[in-house]
Amino acid sequence: MVGVYEHPADWRGTDLAKREDWIYRFTKAEVSEILAALSRARRLGKTLETLTREDFPLPNVSRRLEESRQVLEEGVGIFQFRGFDVEGVSKDDLRMIYWGLGKHMGTVVSQSSDGDLLGDVRNIGVDIMSPQGRGYKTNQKLSFHTDSCDVVGLFVMRVAKEGGLSLIASSVAIHNEIARKRPDLLEVLYQPFPWSWQTQEAKGDRPWYFQPIFSMRGDKISCRYIRGHIRNSQLYEDAPRLTAVQIEAMDYYDSLSASGDFHLSFMFEPGDIQFVNNHVCLHSRTSYVDWPEPDRYRHLLRMWLSVPNSRPLSDSMATIYQDRSPGAVRGGFPTRTGKYIYESVNALSD
Repeated sequence: MVGVYEHPADWRGTDLAKREDWIYRFTKAEVSEILAALSRARRLGKTLETLTREDFPLPNVSRRLEESRQVLEEGVGIFQFRGFDVEGVSKDDLRMIYWGLGKHMGTVVSQSSDGDLLGDVRNIGVDIMSPQGRGYKTNQKLSFHTDSCDVVGLFVMRVAKEGGLSLIASSVAIHNEIARKRPDLLEVLYQPFPWSWQTQEAKGDRPWYFQPIFSMRGDKISCRYIRGHIRNSQLYEDAPRLTAVQIEAMDYYDSLSASGDFHLSFMFEPGDIQFVNNHVCLHSRTSYVDWPEPDRYRHLLRMWLSVPNSRPLSDSMATIYQDRSPGAVRGGFPTRTGKYIYESVNALSD
């Protein structure tokens, strides 16, 4: 039985709020370097589909991105860049800038069966409780969860009129608290739960699968937790019914992540770039109200990344992470169309 896990990602929100080693503000020279890389990509006639890392040279900024990857894997599991002024930069140029940064950060993987690689996080009125519900398409409050990749990145283009507070919690800290207070429930969280594919499954496959919430390989613990996906497995008659102790374990998990002691909360600023290691951190967001004008709606760009310094994963994570070896290109929901898109099919036009 796994007990308390010693790792720098074991932090409480009240403590991390006092630190700034996970935040970096770009210098004027680094912003100029990013804009020069954009100009080069435009001169070369590059699109998001054709852009390579070499087309978007970032000799200094790329070192900052490498440092952030180390913090994500070996440190607290979250990193935030600030200091890029989005005012006056077109939406298309912001997409190219973020995509270029992503080329230096890792390998982008698909976020849905549609094959969208650069997701648009904005409210299009989707009900998060439905089998097709995805949190990035709604303005509803989100529960703490992980995304289905090594690292999720967000680039803030516009913020809401009201709300939309970003929330982060350490799944390592939650793991360790459960180990100390309710080891019986921790044992349950290491066992398989039924999960819904959320309509992302391949044609002919069953719409649910088994996966634990916590897993371990070698000396690395990982967490994958999306309670809505587990809840929606119960829509299928052939999926095993959740047991009372499984529900109790998730309820206790949720009570810890929701605690003001455990999670960190802060408001995004336009130009913020946030990276989160899904294996050791959970994220959430409060509900928000958009501005009345569509061209002022809250709008973030999202990438799911496979990074070169990722941890090994347990074979119990094989459904989502087909290759569990460290540094492998893995994760995401495979495209079922054979194609990839660079703007979410449901994104609202400005």
